[in-house]
Amino acid sequence: MTPVPDLASGQHTAKDTLTRTRELLDPALRSWTQRLPAPVARVASYHFGWVDSAGRPENAPQGKALRPALVLTCAEAVGGTADSALLPAVAVELVHNFSLLHDDILDGDTTRRHRATAWTVFGSSAALLAGDALLIHAGRVLCDGPPQPHTVTGIRWLSEATTRLIEGEQTDIGFEERSHVTLAECLDMTEQKTAALLAVSCALGALWGGGSLEQADLLHRFGTHLGMAFQLTDDLLGIWGDPAVTGKPAGADLISRKKSLPVVAALDSGTPAGQRLAALYTDPEAEPSEVAELSRLVEEAGGRAWAERTAREELARALAALRSARPAPEAAERLTALAELATQRDR
Repeated sequence: MTPVPDLASGQHTAKDTLTRTRELLDPALRSWTQRLPAPVARVASYHFGWVDSAGRPENAPQGKALRPALVLTCAEAVGGTADSALLPAVAVELVHNFSLLHDDILDGDTTRRHRATAWTVFGSSAALLAGDALLIHAGRVLCDGPPQPHTVTGIRWLSEATTRLIEGEQTDIGFEERSHVTLAECLDMTEQKTAALLAVSCALGALWGGGSLEQADLLHRFGTHLGMAFQLTDDLLGIWGDPAVTGKPAGADLISRKKSLPVVAALDSGTPAGQRLAALYTDPEAEPSEVAELSRLVEEAGGRAWAERTAREELARALAALRSARPAPEAAERLTALAELATQRDR
């Protein structure tokens, strides 16, 4: 008989891993942020939740640090230590937050993590420059300390992943100007915009942990499939998520007419509900009162069921790639728990 997974135990393992990551990451991340020019460091420190708008110390909500957790745990998976992979963990967190600062400006989002976004507090120019600084700083972090044989490879991998992230963001912006987007195009954009950075986080951990190139490639695949499942889950939250969990209004993606994966799947369904949804999506921005009808149409057209099923399939592919990398048992348990937590968030 196949044992029933202990979900509570898995969640505890994942949360313990994220807590451990924060404890190791945050001092280094703060130190590197303070090396930026003072006006830029102030914006970045506010964005990270360390200070309020006046620069006074604050302990505001922070992100989960999933990407750094993947770096550190993948290093352990190939026989290295978390400490050995701290530099790439800091670097990927800087790149991730560069993208968040820019995304908030591009999307016009006024809140993040239940708090005013940096651009609404300091202006779009200051937030834009802070994001630029974090991105450039990431390369500097990877070069810190005595030269290592893997440094150049790591910088190249992170640069390539960041380029893909930017390309995905540009593609996503282009979708807003088009009346029709295919599901294949939307999936490809997701692999660039979301999965690329998660994948390189895993690969960098393997590289700094002393793993083989084969292990780095397999863990890169693990991160790619995890990234796809993560975005599918995020898109489900964008429609059916609890505002107390997401920090955004109910149905936020529908209000802004975002072509998220469940929506595009519904639009491509060829069903009457999909056709009705397409007609409504060509109108100007939806009013909050229309959200219930839009979400009902997405679900009736099969968009929700497709996204939930595909997220499960991508998670299964991720875990298969992880097993193929022959990870150390404890690290494998932690990576599995992280993957399951990232794709089973409450809605």
